Amino acid sequence: MAEKGQILDLTPLGMIFTVVKSKRDTGGKSLDLEWELLPQCNMVDPLFHTHPEAIETYHILEGEMEFYVKDKWIKAKKGDKLTVEKGVTHTFRNPTNSLVKVYNTHESALNMEDYFEDVSKVLDRATQNRTKALSMKSIKTMLLLGRLMSNYRREIIAVKPPDFLIRTMGKVARIIGIDYNH
Repeated sequence: MAEKGQILDLTPLGMIFTVVKSKRDTGGKSLDLEWELLPQCNMVDPLFHTHPEAIETYHILEGEMEFYVKDKWIKAKKGDKLTVEKGVTHTFRNPTNSLVKVYNTHESALNMEDYFEDVSKVLDRATQNRTKALSMKSIKTMLLLGRLMSNYRREIIAVKPPDFLIRTMGKVARIIGIDYNH
């Protein structure tokens, strides 16, 4: 369970999240994070996804970035706010050479903070404790991602890569004993 002020280091994906308000702080109503998106974050193989039971909001605090919502890319700059309703396909990227800061919420919190903590574990496993570059196309990464995503079906569903592929990889990972928790 995340704590206020905790840093979720997702740098192999080009992101660093700081917990502003945890699930416990808000009584489960939201998870509030401040993101730092590194230059060129998510420019290759971003995870297009939905949140079936949560609304996600973004407030750009610094810099410029792009969001894919439903079926198109939208540019956003400092001061802009965006809300993504439940079940809407989305992703984001930082196409600039500058750091972007974003205030992000998931309402309700569900288990998103656990998901992000587990993403960090997947990154550790997929990059041999951050000593190797991350490849989203490697079988090991896909198996770990499949295992992760199968544990958080209420929180997040992949759209691209397709959910059926992610679920299949999760089942294969479970059968052959691949897990991100060891």
